[in-house]
Amino acid sequence: MGSYVIRRSLQAIPLLIGISVVLFLMLQMTPGGPLASSEAGGGRATAERTERLREEFGLDDPLPVQYVNWAGGMVRGDWGTSYNTGRPVIDTIVDRLPTTLLLTGLAFVVALAIALPVGIFAATRQYSTFDYVSSGLSFVGVATPSFWFGLMLLFLFSFELGWLPSSGLEDLREQHLGLAAVWDRVSHLIMPVAVLALIATAQLTRYVRDSMLEVLHQDYVRTARGSGLPERSVVVRHAFRNAAIPMVTIAVLMIPELFLGAVITESIFAIPGMGRLFIESAELRDYPVLLGILTIAALLVVLANLVADVLYGLIDPRISYG
Repeated sequence: MGSYVIRRSLQAIPLLIGISVVLFLMLQMTPGGPLASSEAGGGRATAERTERLREEFGLDDPLPVQYVNWAGGMVRGDWGTSYNTGRPVIDTIVDRLPTTLLLTGLAFVVALAIALPVGIFAATRQYSTFDYVSSGLSFVGVATPSFWFGLMLLFLFSFELGWLPSSGLEDLREQHLGLAAVWDRVSHLIMPVAVLALIATAQLTRYVRDSMLEVLHQDYVRTARGSGLPERSVVVRHAFRNAAIPMVTIAVLMIPELFLGAVITESIFAIPGMGRLFIESAELRDYPVLLGILTIAALLVVLANLVADVLYGLIDPRISYG
């Protein structure tokens, strides 16, 4: 197993290099530039300042040189400097990353907690009222735009009923202590987590149901039932263990999907995380910050695939990583 992980990690290096080249070139090809706002100001002082900034950030160098300098800095831990704030990119990201990880982690846990029991129960009660209702809600969830769902939650629970706060992660108007502080944070997280978990829950519920249905009709499941085992043991110990193999890929790959989905959620609820930082950086053409965020997203996708492959071997004893 250890040698397989090392081998797959080494194979991921050329892939990450290729992704980084594409990301770098795509940002460089976007209209305008990181200093477009300065160049639009006109005047001698502005032109001199713009030229000085271009030399300071290395924007006068050829693109291959700029890429090599940026990629080399990423490897050394120097992710560049924000054009907007002048702070190191890695410090800017570290400040925002915990918030997004909190949202993503909670949304992932909520999606699993709902999708697994609902999908399993729907599969064991195929063509029942519960099966039809859960399947219908899953399709609705997949088809519902997350931004629309977020705005509807804001309108209902914040503006109309006044039950939940509309933005941020805490109440800045007063300081809460003890349980009041806990509820303040929880109340700010309820709607963002619900929006972020919506599509993940809907998708995962469908996959759990379909995987379980495929396994429940296998001969070994019928044999287990015929041998007198309790239905709970047949479903959990025999059917679910084998049905979990394709579920692993979907569930693990949802983590980077949720991470990217935070762009919309954090913008709607004004949460100071990576998603909102991405929007702010895109508006200001802050390329170093954008590259840092996109690189993290690419790393998450590659890491998620590696974790899924490793989990295959732990779940299915037929798979060998020799």
